[in-house]
Order: sequence, then structure tokens, then C-alpha cells
Amino acid sequence: MGSSTRNGSLKQAAIVMGALAFGWLTIELAFKPWLDKARAAIDKSDPAHDPDDDDVVSPDAQAAGVEDDNDD
Repeated sequence: MGSSTRNGSLKQAAIVMGALAFGWLTIELAFKPWLDKARAAIDKSDPAHDPDDDDVVSPDAQAAGVEDDNDD
């Protein structure tokens, strides 16, 4: 009985893995144009640049005399 249960579990695991692989492939093919654009944008991005560190002060803040004090 132990061998039968083990074979059933392996078969079930193989079916689940196959279904997951098929689902992943389906999503890759369905969204290929968008995924290609996103991957290209990621490849071109600069990982050392943090947009939160930009010291850009809005024109409204400049007019009010407010300065950005994020010089950590």
C-alpha cells in the first residue's frame, strides 16, 4: 500500500508541475509584447540611481521659499 500511495503522490505532483508550467507559458505568450517592453526598460535602467534621492524642488515650493533638506 505504501508504494501505491507514493506513486499516486508523484503522479499528482507531476500533474501540478505540468499545469504550472503550462500556465506560465500561456501568460508569457499572451503578454509577450508588454513583457518585452518591461524587460527592455529594466535592462536600460540604472540600478544605482534612486529616484527618491532627486533634489528637485517644485516651482510652487520655490515660490514659497521652501527648500529640500534631504541631505542625509
